[in-house]
Amino acid sequence: MGKYALLRQAVQAQLPGIQVDEAPPASEGELALAHDPAWITAVFEGTTSAAQQREIGFPWSTRMVERARRSVGATIAAARRALLAGDGVAANLAGGTHHAYAHKGSGYCVFNDVAVAARLMQAEWHRHRPTSRALLRVWVIDLDVHQGNGTASIFAADDTVFTLSMHGAKNFPFRKEVSDLDVDLPDGCDDNAYLAALDQALVSAWARQAEPPGLAFFVAGADPHENDRLGRLKLSSAGLAERDSRVLRFLRERGVPVAVSMAGGYGRDLATTVAIHQRTLQEALLSWQEIAQRTAAESFE
Repeated sequence: MGKYALLRQAVQAQLPGIQVDEAPPASEGELALAHDPAWITAVFEGTTSAAQQREIGFPWSTRMVERARRSVGATIAAARRALLAGDGVAANLAGGTHHAYAHKGSGYCVFNDVAVAARLMQAEWHRHRPTSRALLRVWVIDLDVHQGNGTASIFAADDTVFTLSMHGAKNFPFRKEVSDLDVDLPDGCDDNAYLAALDQALVSAWARQAEPPGLAFFVAGADPHENDRLGRLKLSSAGLAERDSRVLRFLRERGVPVAVSMAGGYGRDLATTVAIHQRTLQEALLSWQEIAQRTAAESFE
């Protein structure tokens, strides 16, 4: 848990081009766009069972509820900035809680921030464009080392959201859900093999979508790193930075706004995990600057 405060401090000290805002808490109504009301009530009122708390991985507390709500609220805010405000890129310094299902939490995830934000952005997009009948199509690019099983489950019957998960084949969750595109990686996968698989997955996912997405969510876990305690892959810090650069460039070149979430990272050295997340945010800043420069040039012309 300590990595989040350290990351915020590092961003504020070393990446002055990034504006850091306090995350608002997601409301019950917002959470209900992706979660069963009974689960929301149980979390809010502290009536989750011992078994439910074990599946999440930590006990209930009022601070846990507040943090879970703000984790979702931060991804909502990032999506709004990227999509509706026209910034093109924004990020949540936490988030990526992709193991949460509609009816339960799991794997350190209480609510699914990407699922809630995706559904809310679809609603707000139409409210801002009342004359348009086009649907806002969403792409979830989940590169945490663990499969985004909760996200895949929530959107299983929703053809407006395309889910791509690239993860360790033998890692948690051991019973996988079915994403629109799953890429299972072997233990020990290194930079070269990973980046080749990523390039192929991005091209394949783009080709398989019925229409181009209007918004993407990039779940940028630090846990594929070679020194992660739970990862089982062998990516270097440079390899992860290249991963982030390739994803952001792919979206930028196609004009797709993106909301980035940090997701997992359980390094043996906490400073290394924080540095990986910080580099993700640095790559996001560079992408935002590219978009801003291009927009300014087009306006001048």
